Amino acid sequence: MMLVTVAAVVRDLGVAAVVGGLLLVATVVRGAPAERAAQVARIGALVWIVGAGVFLVGSSVEISQMGPFDPDFGAQLWSFVADTDAGRAYGLNVLAAVATSMVVTLVRTPSGAAWGFAPVAYGLGLQAMVGYVTGAPGHHLAVTSLYVHLASSAVWLGLLIALVAARKRLGSDATSAAERVSRMALWAAAAIVASGAANAWLRVGSVTDLFTTTYGRILTVKLLLVSGAIALAAWHRRVTMPRLGSADGRHPLSRVLAWNLALLVAVAGIGGVLSRTTPAVPATVVPNPSPAFLLTGYPLPPRPDAIQWILQWRLEILSALVILALVVVYLRWVARLRRRGDDWPWPRTAGFVAGMAGLVWITQGAPAVYGVVTFSGHMIGHMLIAMAVPLPIVYAAPVTLALRALPGRTDGTRGPREWIRAIVESRWMRFLAHPVVAAVNFAVSLLVFYYSPLFEFTLRNPVGHLWMIVHFALVGYLFVNALVGIDPGPKRPAYPMRVLLLFATMAFHAFFGVSLTMSQVLLAPRWFGLMGRDWGADAITDQQYGGSLAWGLGEVPVIVLAIGVLVAWRRDDARTAKRKDREAVRTGNADLAEYNTMLGELAKSDDAPSPGR
Repeated sequence: MMLVTVAAVVRDLGVAAVVGGLLLVATVVRGAPAERAAQVARIGALVWIVGAGVFLVGSSVEISQMGPFDPDFGAQLWSFVADTDAGRAYGLNVLAAVATSMVVTLVRTPSGAAWGFAPVAYGLGLQAMVGYVTGAPGHHLAVTSLYVHLASSAVWLGLLIALVAARKRLGSDATSAAERVSRMALWAAAAIVASGAANAWLRVGSVTDLFTTTYGRILTVKLLLVSGAIALAAWHRRVTMPRLGSADGRHPLSRVLAWNLALLVAVAGIGGVLSRTTPAVPATVVPNPSPAFLLTGYPLPPRPDAIQWILQWRLEILSALVILALVVVYLRWVARLRRRGDDWPWPRTAGFVAGMAGLVWITQGAPAVYGVVTFSGHMIGHMLIAMAVPLPIVYAAPVTLALRALPGRTDGTRGPREWIRAIVESRWMRFLAHPVVAAVNFAVSLLVFYYSPLFEFTLRNPVGHLWMIVHFALVGYLFVNALVGIDPGPKRPAYPMRVLLLFATMAFHAFFGVSLTMSQVLLAPRWFGLMGRDWGADAITDQQYGGSLAWGLGEVPVIVLAIGVLVAWRRDDARTAKRKDREAVRTGNADLAEYNTMLGELAKSDDAPSPGR
């Protein structure tokens, strides 16, 4: 149905306008241009509501073959929304658009714009969830890659829409606004290429399918248009941006933006057509799937051994792209410091790369593969994320590096440096980063997570699993940084208190591990109990083994951390002693002389006869 395709394109354009308007308010412009960008976001939210609503109704008509004026259409539409996964997702997408419309109405500040991304991210997630057949091979990769593709496309297209709408109000800020938008668009383009390649790999069987199938030919046209947009953006950075400061600078900017925007709108239209076209490799449901496939979406991996813990890998594109971006950004910051003559210790850089490499293995390697089929495999990944990975990352001091390397802004807008400072110095972050709060959060999170429905939810929901990784990595970072880090944070306690917090944490981990080892109650029984593994121990025995791993893997990093605290304590005492020695030399031991004088006065007062003698 053509109406459904047009509605999908309108919906995507509305989402893009919301994203672009919020990004401009949050990071690019202020004053009158920001007001214009906020207006673009509000209009985009209304367009999103209309497009999503028509898409919902049109999809129901297409499936039921019942016209919207049929007396029973209302009941059919409600049944479609309430009883089918696709209808439920389409209905929730409309609600996400309505929620976004209410939020963006209140946007006046960069912080308000940042909060506006929450319902947008949820709505894009709903679109990605229904973009690939559930039960088909590669479902999780298809969903996450489609999510990255939708989000990055919305960023690039939305930035251009908002910039075109606000261009007449930019004035002297046109150059800085174009540069900032160009940098963000470059990152979005890279994500589009990576996620598009992953989607094409799943949907196109071979290179010849790009020319011999309808889906392949449409995809080829889309690739050519995206390539043209990237080439035009690169030409804009090299040729027109240096001319923006000249008297006629606005005219080439307007022309380039118009051409780039036209190309991306065409890409969005072709994307809508592509989503309604049967892929060259249709996503078909696996016949007679195993219990493991029904639960995880993947075949049961082979029996784990030392070799398999090295060979087993599974791409999770969202976390992989985030980790790659973090490494690239960190190395660029280090290079920027060195170009201006500042030093940054290479062991810190090596520590960050090692921490990111550990995250890659945990999220893409054997811990990710075996962590969804065995409790023990899950516990290995969890303990490494929360206990081991934060150690080198805290040592690498990424926040300190960012504050040193990133340039500050003086025009009242918030760039990366300003956003980092705003987050680090916020009341919520100061509270969460307090050493005692961080230690309690570090311990209590384990109990709340594993002894509540959250655990099974994260196993079943890919988004929940990603949030689990982010949460425990952040909690571990805050705890370690409060004890031995140099990144900004709250006032750190005295060293005896740090040692006490460490040993309390060690005791809690021992208690947690022992309780799992002794327990006869299976956690997430509808998951691990129904996995149907033909190798390894039964589910409850594997859980008990996971408890012993939690105990062992949790204590080793704590011991390493305790050694770090003791070394830092000793160095601090040595620095304090040296400072006092230098002060004594500078003042001629004035403190000691004053102390001796005080003792002499006390002795004289004791030797003096009392009035009663």
